[in-house]
Amino acid sequence: MDMTVTFPGNLKVAAAYRGFTIATDQSPEDGGDGTAPAPFDLFLASLATCAGIYMLRFLRSRNLSAEDASLAMHMERDEETNMLRSVTLDLHLPPGFPEKYCNAVINAVNLCAVKKHLLAPPEITVVTTLAGEPAHTTVPALGPDPDAAAGAAPSAALG
Repeated sequence: MDMTVTFPGNLKVAAAYRGFTIATDQSPEDGGDGTAPAPFDLFLASLATCAGIYMLRFLRSRNLSAEDASLAMHMERDEETNMLRSVTLDLHLPPGFPEKYCNAVINAVNLCAVKKHLLAPPEITVVTTLAGEPAHTTVPALGPDPDAAAGAAPSAALG
């Protein structure tokens, strides 16, 4: 499975995948045009909407209304690194939702593939291709400390 990324102008980046074009941009404050979500915003939305589809399928499989149901995702960031510290998925269940299904709907949402990949991340490798030929350059993916991955002393800000 492959995805192709192109650069349509300014800070816009587009990904072609499964017949769709997924557009991203940066905010005007970050030098972009603000015409599409930033990549990290799509990352967050992919987690929330993945959880949402599992919630919706749970409701539909039990003939329960989704009309007044929703999901809110709350995020906390680390003040020093600006990385996410925690994410809470708050399932807003519709009136009349049977209490006996509360744990079951949580279990269903926990099956979300995006969440599962965050908990067991894949190995990510970056390589280069120069003029159509592999340049045989491989850099290991950055771990929790990017300075350590680059062979430098650990950053004091992360330490």
